Amino acid sequence: MGLWHASAVTEAVLLVGGQGTRLRPLTINTPKPMLPVAGVPFTVHQITRARDAGVTRIVLATSYRAEVFREFIDGADLGIEIVIATEDAPLGTGGAIRHALPHLQSGPDAPVLVFNGDVLSGLDIEGLVNHHIAGNADATLYLTPVADPRAFGLVPTDAAGRVTQFLEKPQTLEEIVTDQINAGCYVFRRSVIDAIPAGRPVSVERETFPGLLAANALVLGVVDHGYWLDLGTPMAFVQGSSDLVLGKAPSPAVLKPGPYLVLAEAEVASGAVLTGGSAIGRRAQISTDVVIDGSVVFDDARIGAGAHITGSIIGAGATIGASCVIDGAVIGDGANIGAGNELLAGVRIWPGMRIEAGAVRFSSDG
Repeated sequence: MGLWHASAVTEAVLLVGGQGTRLRPLTINTPKPMLPVAGVPFTVHQITRARDAGVTRIVLATSYRAEVFREFIDGADLGIEIVIATEDAPLGTGGAIRHALPHLQSGPDAPVLVFNGDVLSGLDIEGLVNHHIAGNADATLYLTPVADPRAFGLVPTDAAGRVTQFLEKPQTLEEIVTDQINAGCYVFRRSVIDAIPAGRPVSVERETFPGLLAANALVLGVVDHGYWLDLGTPMAFVQGSSDLVLGKAPSPAVLKPGPYLVLAEAEVASGAVLTGGSAIGRRAQISTDVVIDGSVVFDDARIGAGAHITGSIIGAGATIGASCVIDGAVIGDGANIGAGNELLAGVRIWPGMRIEAGAVRFSSDG
């Protein structure tokens, strides 16, 4: 295996095949990476960051609702060649990477960037690739420290930055040997992708990475202490969107960070107050005396006079009646919440549901 002499990566695989079950009901109609975050599908933030790091060709590894990606890509020009590879059945993270192989054009020693479709980060992508090239590694992982790593797989490294183990989610304090986790972005020597078994589900975390260590391959870890967020839950989704709007998280797709974002053709009454990095979708209607703080309002939603919305997601075409209080809730596409209702603490309203007016208080805590 020779040293790759290119100065940067040119190809990438973006894993966008998941069903996004933790984000339901938002993902019933739309795959998670295509949900609007700070005004554009989340996938756009990742594609444009990869583009600015030198990637010229990216393969979207799709499965669930693949047609939504295709419709968007056909109508978008993001300054990068985009190819779609669709699995007939879900193949897992490793299987999806292997399924994308026929669409890659790089040589066997070339670096290929791979990243998960639900992670927002401030990673220096070009720096990760250059570290991989300089170290002549077979794989290089982006690692980030987290305060409580019990929900993640641990990735300890030695003094030279070599990965020594891949540990599944620890169950006891004794098993927490590091606070470093796989942060959802890595660089593979392309021949490593060739070796992933084809045509069956493969977990890159449980099979591919441990297999590389067992074969004495060189696997490096790069620890980055910057911004990192898994957008897999509704509250993380809201936070990620707000952080992008406010400029706390970097993205070439956010042209002008500020206290809020209002997209084209949205109507915001003069008495409304928007704060906390809230994002208001296209053609949305925000009535007078509405307060929207740290929330995401999708396209064509309507918010009635005097409503207060905090840390919540309002689905496309949903209607929120006058004087409603929506706090920490998710309202599905096309739902209709009558005037005076309070939806709090993790309540999720499915698409098309209707709640009559009447000042009723709902919360997931009962």
